[in-house]
Amino acid sequence: MEYVYTALLLHSLGKKVDEQGIAAIITAAGGTPDAAKAKALVASLEGVDIEKAIKSAAMPVAAAPAAAAPAAGEAKKEEKSKEEEKKSEEEAAAGLASLFG
Repeated sequence: MEYVYTALLLHSLGKKVDEQGIAAIITAAGGTPDAAKAKALVASLEGVDIEKAIKSAAMPVAAAPAAAAPAAGEAKKEEKSKEEEKKSEEEAAAGLASLFG
């Protein structure tokens, strides 16, 4: 996982994601870089738009309910959230089912 993090760090700094950069970061963090892992990661990222991949993988963060919200309002929010979660789970199951058709 640390190799993926180094690639993300290099990308966020506007640097080229390459084997030397990955090795330098892992070395700077006190680790011993594995050339094969670095090479495999760089090869797997070939042609990948990292920024687009990050945006598509980003999951929305649920907002914390306000502390002063009335109990009835919170109950309705929880009920609605559970319904949305159930729909989301059903959609995910349908998506997986289409893979195994």
